[in-house]
Amino acid sequence: MRWDLVDDDVDDFVPDVPDALDQVVEVADMMSILAAQQLVHVDSVREDAFAEAARHGRQLNDVLERSVRLELATALGVTEYAAQELMRLSDALVHRYPQALESLGRARMTQRHASILADAMDGLEPDVRAEVLPQVIELAETEAVGSFRRRLRKLIDEARFVTVAERHEAAVAKRREFVEPAEDGMAFWGVYAPAVEVHAGHQRLTAMAKVIAADPDETRTLDQIRADVFCDLMLEGRTDLHPEQAQGIRASVNVTVPVLALLEDDTSSYAGEAPVVEGVGPIPVERARELCGSAPSLMRILTEPETGMVLSVGRDQYPVPPGLRRLVKWRADRCMAPGCSIPASRCEIDHSLAWEHGGHTSLGNLCPLCKGHHTVKHHGGWTVRQIDGSGGALEWISPAGRRYVVQPERRVPVFTVATSAEGQPPF
Repeated sequence: MRWDLVDDDVDDFVPDVPDALDQVVEVADMMSILAAQQLVHVDSVREDAFAEAARHGRQLNDVLERSVRLELATALGVTEYAAQELMRLSDALVHRYPQALESLGRARMTQRHASILADAMDGLEPDVRAEVLPQVIELAETEAVGSFRRRLRKLIDEARFVTVAERHEAAVAKRREFVEPAEDGMAFWGVYAPAVEVHAGHQRLTAMAKVIAADPDETRTLDQIRADVFCDLMLEGRTDLHPEQAQGIRASVNVTVPVLALLEDDTSSYAGEAPVVEGVGPIPVERARELCGSAPSLMRILTEPETGMVLSVGRDQYPVPPGLRRLVKWRADRCMAPGCSIPASRCEIDHSLAWEHGGHTSLGNLCPLCKGHHTVKHHGGWTVRQIDGSGGALEWISPAGRRYVVQPERRVPVFTVATSAEGQPPF
């Protein structure tokens, strides 16, 4: 999901005089520009210290690095950890990602974007890094921090898909359960396991907790109920400890699989688009085939390899038309509010033009919104509409008149019939 601040010549939506929000944005831009300058100077401090040490024959080691860090921390009045992060980011942007430094210096991205970029790029193989860097910078310049982090992870996973099966196999071998002590008689109970199972388990806990929370006499928060249900299941292994409505709830998993990935006999030779699990990201082809063949609650979404057209979303029945509801959520993947990262599976379906105002229950008038943004859309003074011919993009107009465009994660192709010179179909 991406969102963009629309900048055009339509005067109806642009105040003639800068208002308070304009001034906030201007200050934020100045902070980005100054952050870039600070990083350049931080790198100069480090380089000067190392050059001075070399001239005097002192060894360039961790002690010298720590000395520079201490001096920066003292001068800036920050912790040594904060100083270390500044040094790390300055080294990355000045020496490895000067394009990102230039973008930051022109206020096209924030320092937080730059930090996320540097962390992700430093963990990549050199060939993959060179391949994706231009796209990563473009994302950083157009995405909010949350959606940038998510789309960056997806971009990297897709670029490394050729090795995803090997990396997944190695990671699965490290799965474990662990307990970490905390204060006041508490502890953290965790598990490092395949993401599909972890997300499905969390979804099941959430569904059960919501049923229990619906009881008018229930006083616990959703997080507290979820933790209690988890402990009940782990300690007793029983669901009859919970209300009848919360029993029998199972997790569901949404996986998008290019149809050729299921048809190939030898998956080791498959080099097409990666199968994707909603909320998780790309998974190995073998894992996708396993899920599609065995999970009774799985929503199977098959796509045509050339156009990405949806071939099947399953035939389960729901009170509202199931195929349309699933297609709307599949297309968006996330809440269609600017910068929101809540998965579409947890969102409500909204009529962009309200039903009572003549809106249709159609793909061109439906989108997923999380409960909070659904409320903002209807009661917060915003105007929201789908952009004709955009394939599902939403335009949000704020109470102040600013316009933001949110693009869906995927496109549903639109097919037209070619005509001959006489205006007749060529068949």
